[in-house]
Amino acid sequence: MNMNGLKDSSVAVRTRNKGGYSRLFTAGLVNGIGDRFSSIAMLALILKVTGSGMAVGIALGIRVIPYLFMAPLAGILVLKIPRKTLMMAVDILRVPIALSFLLVDGEDKLWLLYAGSFIMAAGEAIYSPVRKSSIPLLAGSDALLKINSLEQLMTGCVLILGAFTGGVVSLWWGPKMGFVLNAASFLLAALLIRGISFPENAVSGDEQSADSDSAELQQGFRRRAGRLQTLKILIGGSQVLQIIMAYELLVPIINGWDNVLISVYAVQVFHAGDAGVGAFYGALGIGLSLSFFAGRLLKKRLLSIALAGLLLEGILLMSISGSSHFGAAFVLYILLSLCGGIGNACLDTLVMRNTPQAQQPVVFGILAAISGSLIGVSMFGAGWLLDMMGPRALGFTGGAGFAGVALLLGGFSLLRRRRENR
Repeated sequence: MNMNGLKDSSVAVRTRNKGGYSRLFTAGLVNGIGDRFSSIAMLALILKVTGSGMAVGIALGIRVIPYLFMAPLAGILVLKIPRKTLMMAVDILRVPIALSFLLVDGEDKLWLLYAGSFIMAAGEAIYSPVRKSSIPLLAGSDALLKINSLEQLMTGCVLILGAFTGGVVSLWWGPKMGFVLNAASFLLAALLIRGISFPENAVSGDEQSADSDSAELQQGFRRRAGRLQTLKILIGGSQVLQIIMAYELLVPIINGWDNVLISVYAVQVFHAGDAGVGAFYGALGIGLSLSFFAGRLLKKRLLSIALAGLLLEGILLMSISGSSHFGAAFVLYILLSLCGGIGNACLDTLVMRNTPQAQQPVVFGILAAISGSLIGVSMFGAGWLLDMMGPRALGFTGGAGFAGVALLLGGFSLLRRRRENR
């Protein structure tokens, strides 16, 4: 293989796509804020129409189910449909679904909201892995960690801006305005994606930095086995991907508890009401935003940093469960989200560096399917566990679980490394 030609192609790709990631980032930000508008408006409308907490739980649960089936499909679709076309189509098709929520004016039409929520979540389950696997196409390997840290900043901005402005919109203009703005956000995101030139046949930056054998290995995979067998070979030969897969199997089981406990702590433990719930979510947004600046300082040992972050998350969760002051819990949530944001950026970067570009949509789809489904199951189980042990005990147990998973995966990594050295 002509490595000089490959390097020239790499430069050309990065030059042609200068500003491509900025459009991808802005589209993700617009989509995220629009989704927050819709979520807040949807919950407000359900409570207005039914007054039932069970109806709210059903709506939230429905949004998780599609990830189990649709996220892995993203890896297959992106092999047949250009990623720009696929992402634009998903955005545009969600516009009429978002507007269909305007027809819900009574309990007899609530099925429209449930069906629409399922379809919208199915679209996001396809969109998210394709979007994430597009990042290496728009940046070199040396910029991946910085960009994945920027992704955490985007999530933090969505939490802060989306939750706050969504609440204001729903309060001043009613829930239906939130649905209209969500539909508009899909159109705007599609227009932003339209301006990106994706190098569909280009080799990603992390593959360029490796030996040319990686391309030959990928071709060998295709000759010897189908897609599933290819993934089995890929993950079986990578300790990093094995640990990340185990991480996504274990951590979401506990993570769902935390999503439920945020509201329970604010309302039942600290008696801060809805304002307390908003403040805690704001703290998560602040922490994710700060993780962008911390992530820029990291260069090496990304897996160790991610596992250390998970261990710190466990300690912080145990500290929150024993906190007696709302302000202290607020600060602890900022630190918790800071550690989580750094860990997420490290793990996403490792997946991109250790997975050939052709397999990235499939791998990210599988990871999204696993984590999304398990978090949904975990959230359903949290209500049952809260009746048995109370919020503080459940929070402490979850924190101990995070710490235990971090130590388990760290020990596995250390043992594998020693075996390889011997």
